Amino acid sequence: MPLLTKAVKGTADVLPGESYKWQYLERVLLDICRFFGFREIRFPVFEHTELFFRSVGETTDVVQKEMYTFEDKGGRSITLRPEGTAGAIRAILEHGLLNTALPLKVCYFVSCYRYEKPQSGRYREFHQFGVEMVGSPMPRADVEVISLARKSLDMLSLKSVELEINSIGCKKCRAEYHKALYEYFSGKDDLCGTCKGRLNRNPMRILDCKSPVCSEIAAGAPAILDYLCEDCAAHFHEVKKGLDDLKIEYKVNPRIVRGLDYYNRTVFEFVSKDAGAQGTVCGGGRYDGLIEELGGAPTPSLGFAMGLERVLMVMEKQGVCFPEPEGCDVYVASIGDRAARKALEIADKLREEGFFAECDTMGRSLKAQMKHADKIGARFTVVLGDEEIDKGRVVIKGMRDKSEMETELCDIADALYRLRADRDLDEIAKGIDIDSMGLDIRGIMEKRT
Repeated sequence: MPLLTKAVKGTADVLPGESYKWQYLERVLLDICRFFGFREIRFPVFEHTELFFRSVGETTDVVQKEMYTFEDKGGRSITLRPEGTAGAIRAILEHGLLNTALPLKVCYFVSCYRYEKPQSGRYREFHQFGVEMVGSPMPRADVEVISLARKSLDMLSLKSVELEINSIGCKKCRAEYHKALYEYFSGKDDLCGTCKGRLNRNPMRILDCKSPVCSEIAAGAPAILDYLCEDCAAHFHEVKKGLDDLKIEYKVNPRIVRGLDYYNRTVFEFVSKDAGAQGTVCGGGRYDGLIEELGGAPTPSLGFAMGLERVLMVMEKQGVCFPEPEGCDVYVASIGDRAARKALEIADKLREEGFFAECDTMGRSLKAQMKHADKIGARFTVVLGDEEIDKGRVVIKGMRDKSEMETELCDIADALYRLRADRDLDEIAKGIDIDSMGLDIRGIMEKRT
């Protein structure tokens, strides 16, 4: 019988054999955020459409072409979020978080939705890790956020990821710059239809066009850095000094404009040749006017977003080793109904003690159970029958080294602690990092004491 349906184009399933990579990514990123004082925030997957019109910008490709917008049963226009910042800032304003100590630092993992052509590392449903720092106008805040992004990529062992920075100034700077761009592009008849439409609305967007013809024309366009006002130029200078102080290498790229209208002053991207045609694995910058645009008091803010699919793609292309998922500690095999009931009880108690324990729930023979234990990578097995129950003693067998240890039924957990600790000491002696294997021996031992 054929399948009723398959996944929607532009979406992807994360199967159990791959999900541990996502969990590792999330764990590392949350740990780094904790060191910088960023705490997790969560917010809905859909918002009122006007939120994105006001924040992202009506003239952007995201709003004009890519948003998933629909009317709900109450006739309200609802949009699946195309990015994370607008929803995070809406939640911050709605719940009065700006009344807490500033700067406010939040981070999040979100799924986002954009209707665009699926390609390598780019889907219609995709996932982002994002951070927002709200309240500081200082250049050192820019440096700290960029440092967080840099350390995140370094901790994930990504190689050859280069930082590019730019300043797109403030409204005053951009007004003069737009005039210069309009004058430059006005006589260029070879621009694509989309860019011709952008000329009057937002000529800076032409600089971001992926058309080879438009890109070639844009190469000779005026640079925003030549139009910065005194304050914006001074801010950008201090950002560069701060990056130099932290020994964070960067390249000034005057063509970075970002795809969303809420950005101003500092913008940055981390790019990799292994990230597909787009190249960017992380991008961000300042958006000092966004909170006021959404109804709050004028509040300087900045942040970045990291595409998780792209990060994983780069890690895999570069051969980064992921910690193996935690495997089964012990499989409790059984012979007969009485033993099967007892095996379920023992497995349940072992889980309470912090062990990954399995037992038969399929009615398999003992031989089939042992094959299954081997298939799931169980480190130890216990075979339980009427004789073992009556005597109150069992033999714990090591599946890898074929070792055996006899113990009381009530002492299985203690025996497993000793066996596992001995094995981990052997691994340490061989120079293997047991923490990278997904084991938390220290935590389990602390729990018992």
